[in-house]
Amino acid sequence: MKNSSPLESPYVQLDPAAFVADPQLIRALDARSTTVPCGSERPLFRQGEPAVGIFILHKGVVTLSSMSQDGHSLLAAQAKPGSILGLPGTISNEPYSMSATAAAGAEVCFVSRDDLTALMQADPVMSIKTLQVLAAEVRSARNAFH
Repeated sequence: MKNSSPLESPYVQLDPAAFVADPQLIRALDARSTTVPCGSERPLFRQGEPAVGIFILHKGVVTLSSMSQDGHSLLAAQAKPGSILGLPGTISNEPYSMSATAAAGAEVCFVSRDDLTALMQADPVMSIKTLQVLAAEVRSARNAFH
């Protein structure tokens, strides 16, 4: 397996703006979130792990990456504050398709799948805002191949 950094020559560099959510959605999610300590570099989730919820980046940097089975970097992005991470796997109840690692000092919150689902069922506006983030992420991945 090739030992390469996730951001080292990825096949596709995703637009970090694609993960950024509407502030109203962030506030609604924050009300259901728990803080994730990131005193040092911390993996939030790994590609292939069961998706149990989403992460919200409030401050700092989170590196997103997808690696091939032979260790080559396929996709990469550095998430910006306001980003929702892990949404595709959480919505689809499939494993995370990327890995996410928070840099030391990042401010991150976690929202479980159950809490995200409850919010989406209770508030159609928040459902649409959530789907807009998901659509932006898909659009970014598709545009990266052009």
